[in-house]
Amino acid sequence: MSSAMLELILMATLDTLYMVGVSGLVAAALGVPLGVLLYVTRPRQILAMPTLNTALGMITNIGRSIPFIILMVAIIPFTRFIVGSSIGTNAAIVPLTLAAIPFVARLVEGALNEVPPGLVEAAQSMGATPYQIITKVLLPEARGGIITGLTITAVTLVSYSAMAGAVGGGGLGDLGIRYGYNRFNPVVMLITVAILVVMVQGFQSLGDALVRKADHK
Repeated sequence: MSSAMLELILMATLDTLYMVGVSGLVAAALGVPLGVLLYVTRPRQILAMPTLNTALGMITNIGRSIPFIILMVAIIPFTRFIVGSSIGTNAAIVPLTLAAIPFVARLVEGALNEVPPGLVEAAQSMGATPYQIITKVLLPEARGGIITGLTITAVTLVSYSAMAGAVGGGGLGDLGIRYGYNRFNPVVMLITVAILVVMVQGFQSLGDALVRKADHK
């Protein structure tokens, strides 16, 4: 394999890590608060707002129900408005982030469901405010589940980024299609798949280590 091809593989790998990293961080920054809101605004919760909860739930469900490949095409005008282009790694980050936010939110909500209600009731009986309950009870107790959810999101984003590459998003998916599939080069295809597998394993191992560390705390 030529040095030029090795350089292309390295750049494609870095592009994929860039797309997954940026979209994952933004999705976590927006998805975690959304997941908390979905939980605390339920009926009989500490900030019960059934109307708001229903609206947030509908928006989240709509976001999760749209297939990623369709989402990419549907928001091309929005993507072009945000980053000035509809192709490339920066453009791919926009749909990746929008797809990940509702995914993160539901996973966070699920993690918060595992927090024993008695802990919240004990905090309320001691006069804790809703903010204190969220930051001192709910989030710390659900920390392991939230990290697991973010790990699942990162793994999902790796597969989404490969899909984005098939329609001009760059990264390993783009490399596999252009230099592997279109040029009938199975070696490039196998290398692309192998790197994606290693990447997924790396994210999963890191997530598992962070969960173990969080559980020990």
